[in-house]
Amino acid sequence: MANGNTVSNGEYLQATQELTKAVASKIRYLQTLATAIDNKNDRLVYQLIDGDRYSEQIIQARHGSADVDNENLVSDIAAKLSQYLSTNLLAYLAETYPFFYFEQIDLGKFQFYFGNWWDRRLFGELNIIKAQFIFDPAEYEKLRRAFELESQSKRLNSNKIGMLSSQADQLQALIDSQEQRDGEKEKIRLQLKKAAQEKVMPWEASKAKEAKQQLVNQLSNLTEQDEKAQDAYRLIKDNEKKVLELSKEDTLIGYEKQSIIAKFGSFDAFEARCESLYRDYIADLIATNGRMNTNE
Repeated sequence: MANGNTVSNGEYLQATQELTKAVASKIRYLQTLATAIDNKNDRLVYQLIDGDRYSEQIIQARHGSADVDNENLVSDIAAKLSQYLSTNLLAYLAETYPFFYFEQIDLGKFQFYFGNWWDRRLFGELNIIKAQFIFDPAEYEKLRRAFELESQSKRLNSNKIGMLSSQADQLQALIDSQEQRDGEKEKIRLQLKKAAQEKVMPWEASKAKEAKQQLVNQLSNLTEQDEKAQDAYRLIKDNEKKVLELSKEDTLIGYEKQSIIAKFGSFDAFEARCESLYRDYIADLIATNGRMNTNE
């Protein structure tokens, strides 16, 4: 009678063969990756660490060639891989996007700014492994919107600046009309004093009360305007500061627009190139035989 707790020689042999094959596959994968790195073959490294993306973008195959199990072997050294791959990628980006300036913030991790001018904008992060820009959504939308407004001969903050300027004019008018309000208040007080001294017949009491309330309301409204006028100087200064900040932002975005037009001709062309960055970069690695090798 066979013991159900034992494994037959055939099953043991099959398990041994399958395990040996699996280990050999992983060793072969790691050796291939190590050789690619040793030979500075970044194109092959990209293919090995993300087969699906490579197949879709470069080979344009319907079915990916990803070796997910083996690719997971290097997931814990992604930062080191990113650091290694950054050298050639940053060199390529410096040529293709000369207005982007990259700053390393951790091992294999980079953020980038738009421009090298004063008060430049932090524009996003760079995913080295995917050769992909991760734009700051808010900052990118400002740039996109600025290009869109060109057809209306407007800048990004034209409406905001116009609104603040109009508000400042209203506040200044409130300040300038102080003397006029003082005169109106004096007249109303005299009218109220006169009304208080006049004798009113019973049948005219309701009408007199209504007239008095109207005068009180007018006086109250003028007093409220006085209070606003007292705060108007501060509000005008605040508005001037906001307008200055918005104008500076428009100026910086103007620099960005000029940089994009000078390099790509249009915002649409810039967007298309950003979208195809991975494909364009791998093609460049193929064409230059790995960039670093050609610069040695």
